[in-house]
Amino acid sequence: MNKGIKQKLLVVLGWIFVLLGVIGALLPIMPTTVFLIIALWIFSKSSPRFHKMLLNNKYFGTDLRRWEESKTISKPSKKKAYFTIFLTFGISIVILHGRIGLQLMLLSLMSILLIVIWKIKES
Repeated sequence: MNKGIKQKLLVVLGWIFVLLGVIGALLPIMPTTVFLIIALWIFSKSSPRFHKMLLNNKYFGTDLRRWEESKTISKPSKKKAYFTIFLTFGISIVILHGRIGLQLMLLSLMSILLIVIWKIKES
């Protein structure tokens, strides 16, 4: 594949992940940080300008720089993630009252997310 075309496709893909991250900031069921970390990695391979833009972002830059430098998450960020997961999954489980299969699926997914976050080192 032509190098220029590949770079442009990666930039578009990076922006798709940024968009998903922004949507995740508005909808608590989507993982904002994960999408932005993926976008950061894609931009590191395709666009130094957009990579730097994410690292200097007013809202997400600090966490993204920390992740890029040390693959860690701050304790307050972990606490926010735990709170958001408990809140959103708790509300969803209550809304699905009487639908045991769906409630168990959500409980399982919530447990997996909590374990993954718990295993990430704190800075």
